[in-house]
Amino acid sequence: MAMVDASAVLLTEEVPRSARSWWRHLELAVPVTLLVLTVGACFLWPVIASVPAPVGGDVLSSDLPPFSPGHLLGTDPNGNDVWSRILYGGRNSLVVGVSVNLIGLLIGGTLGAVSAYAGGIVDTIVMRVFDVLIAFPSLVLVLAVAQSLGPSRLNTILALAFFSIPSTARISRSATLRLREQPFMAAAKLCGTSTWRTLFRHIAPNIAPQLITFSMLGMGIVIVIEGALSFLGLGIPPPAPSWGNMIAQGQQSLSATPLLVVWPCVALFLTVLGFNLLGETLRSRWSGR
Repeated sequence: MAMVDASAVLLTEEVPRSARSWWRHLELAVPVTLLVLTVGACFLWPVIASVPAPVGGDVLSSDLPPFSPGHLLGTDPNGNDVWSRILYGGRNSLVVGVSVNLIGLLIGGTLGAVSAYAGGIVDTIVMRVFDVLIAFPSLVLVLAVAQSLGPSRLNTILALAFFSIPSTARISRSATLRLREQPFMAAAKLCGTSTWRTLFRHIAPNIAPQLITFSMLGMGIVIVIEGALSFLGLGIPPPAPSWGNMIAQGQQSLSATPLLVVWPCVALFLTVLGFNLLGETLRSRWSGR
């Protein structure tokens, strides 16, 4: 009986362990697969498959239903292929999202780390500037900058950088302040290691996981805000496609052709969901939970 009981205990311990392992693989595989399919479709599909141009469609072929010959998702009122516009619109949205977060990582991450490591008056000045920017409602600030710069992809990236840099800087500063008190940082200072070498050799690798996780979560937010700017006519201007301006154009004929709004909304939702799930998974794993 003792042997049976021991076997039963081992079996009950092994099942939850294998279930946890299966779930850990699944929670990473789902968002990665979703994002790989999205990025692959947007950037590779037009290269390896025959896709109509996203602009310059034939008005005589306007408002074709889905699965029409040569038009997988049909056409819009201008005769442009909807599937093609979703793919090229996804390119624009992803380029904006990646560019904004890279700017946030490079500028905000560097300023936050330098500010925390230097301390004193440098830390006070840098953080007070970012406090002023953060004090403004983020969307209002982005709208004001986008309105002043004018609609274009580059201006959209610059406008959204005002949203990304201060928040990334505060995350970087917080992580660096925790590292500054560690013994290996004191050892590096006693050895005469230069400030920039300390920042790039010791601080950057240790705060990178937190910044990458924050950027993955921020990607979804940036893509949504870019869609909102394009919807309002302040982002990527037509006829260049973006998911935001596709939704704005589709609402003009929403009652007659609702799918023109549904398709870009689905693409936007799945992309943001993938980035949010990946960011949350990375945060959970790197925090040791």
